[in-house]
Parts: sequence; C-alpha cells; structure tokens
Amino acid sequence: MASFYIENKNVGNQADSEDWRIRGYNPLTPPDLLQHEIAQTPESKRTVLESRNEAVAVVNGTDANNRLLVVVGPCSIHDPEAALAYCDLLLQAKEKHKDELLIVMRSYLEKPRTTVGWKGLINDPDIDGSFKINKGLRLARQLFVDLTHKGMPIASEMLDTISPQFLADLLSVGAIGARTTESQLHRELSSGLSFPVGFKNGTDGSLGVAIDAIGAAKHPHQFLSVTKPGVVAIVGTTGNDDCFAILRGGAKGTNYDAASIAEAKAALEKKGVRQRLMVDCSHGNSLKNHKNQPKVAAVIAEQIAKGENAIMGVMIESNHNE
Repeated sequence: MASFYIENKNVGNQADSEDWRIRGYNPLTPPDLLQHEIAQTPESKRTVLESRNEAVAVVNGTDANNRLLVVVGPCSIHDPEAALAYCDLLLQAKEKHKDELLIVMRSYLEKPRTTVGWKGLINDPDIDGSFKINKGLRLARQLFVDLTHKGMPIASEMLDTISPQFLADLLSVGAIGARTTESQLHRELSSGLSFPVGFKNGTDGSLGVAIDAIGAAKHPHQFLSVTKPGVVAIVGTTGNDDCFAILRGGAKGTNYDAASIAEAKAALEKKGVRQRLMVDCSHGNSLKNHKNQPKVAAVIAEQIAKGENAIMGVMIESNHNE
C-alpha cells in the first residue's frame, strides 16, 4: 500500500465538494533535477540523434538502403539488469543486419490496463503496491541512459503528458497504444514529440482511429503539461509530420495479411495520409500467443519480398527466455 507525504485527513468527508476519494499526495521530482542527476552521455546523445534521423527516413520512405524498422524487445521491462543483458545480445543482431534492418529496442516501462494490474516499472518499481514513482522514474532514466550509451536506440509507449519530460530526450521512436490512440490528449502530446510516433489501430481492429490520430498530430496544438522545472504550464506544439499507423489486429481478427494491408493502404490514401505501415506481430495479430509471432513475421516477409513497399516496419515482443 502506498504511503503519502501529504495525507488527506478528510478523505470520504462529503461535507466538502472535492477530494472525497483522494487519499493523499506525494511531491514529484522535477524533470530537470532528474535529468541533471542522471545526465545523457555524449555517446547516448549521439545514438539518439542518429537513430532518430534514420527512423524518420525509414518512416518517410527515404532511407538510402530501404531498410525495415524493427522494434523488438520485452513486452515490458521489470528488471533493468536483465534489460541490459538483452540489449547486449540485440546489439549483435543490430550490427549484423545493419544494412537491411534498423533495429530499435522495445523499452516499455508503463503498462496500459483494460481494468487493473501491474502498471509498470515507473508506476510500481518494487512490484509490491508501494507505487514509488520517483524511484521508478530514476530507474527508468538510468536504464535509458545505459541502453543508449551502449549504442542501442530505444522505443517506448507514451501514456501521459508528464513522464516524457523525464525520458523523451532518450527515445528514438514512440508509440501510442490501442487503448489511447483515440485520446485527444495523446494526439496533442504526439504533435510535440521530437521523434516518429506510431498509432495503433483500436482494440476492435478499426484503423480509422489511428488514421485520424495521424492527421490530428500533424497540426499544432496546445495542452496542459509541466515544464522542466515541474511547473504546470500550457504547452504549444508545431505538429509532428513523422507519424504512422501500426496494425496490431483486434477483436475482429488479424490484419497482417495481404488483403488487410491493401485495405489499410486504401484507407490511408483516402484520408491523404502517407501509405507507410508498421505491423505488430504480437497482440491481436498473434492471437495473444507469442508462439505465433514467427508465423506473422513470415507472412510479412513474403509480402515485402513480392514488392509490397507500404510495410516499413514490424514490432516484435521478445525476451531472453520463452
């Protein structure tokens, strides 16, 4: 159970018109303080900037080698040491296939939940319900610095408008999940991020919400967030032209076959959106069975081999052991 620096002693008191259900508050470390404490190394910054430019080129179809963007890694990270060990193995594959693939490590630290459950390393780093979020942010930033210092670009999901102030300087690719693609706030956030962002189709399998999100994120927005010193502020953005759709399947079935790709391309063209797609080999496309991911990847590879150039990337869940 979480403890609070400032406890609400009137929780449940309906004589007041607010905070009936608020148990308390804990102060959050300001983003610039944590960024100063755990600073980006020159090697880390080089990794981030170079891989961002490469990812933009792949997303936009201008990569000189016509590489495939591969976002691969654990479903979510709960053990930083294990993540670093995985990174060492992935770096070997990254170097081996550098002319064909742009490999980016999936480094998800927050878990969107349909109902309840563990929400990730940032939210509950000790996995015991203590919710030491300041500790989680510190662990997350140190891990991201360590990964990028090794030369591994990373991708992560954006779940709120505050945590990016702590971590976004270390990311090369971002994603908005199926449960939040339709959220106006996440579209606004994406419009101000400094890297490509993928929007997943809805949990029901509908691609329209992702296409609408791409269109929205291209435009300037203003929304509420915090500054680096931690002051609540109105943030104004320029818009993000480097967004793309991610096909992840859904309640209606899979959407990685040739017919689904053709349908997705037609939907993108109809809305005047660039016909570039990433396919998630997991989630609905794997029928929630990780053993099906190689089958999905094989079908995608076959389409690319036959000349399908709309598929610019894949997302794969992978770890040390099954």
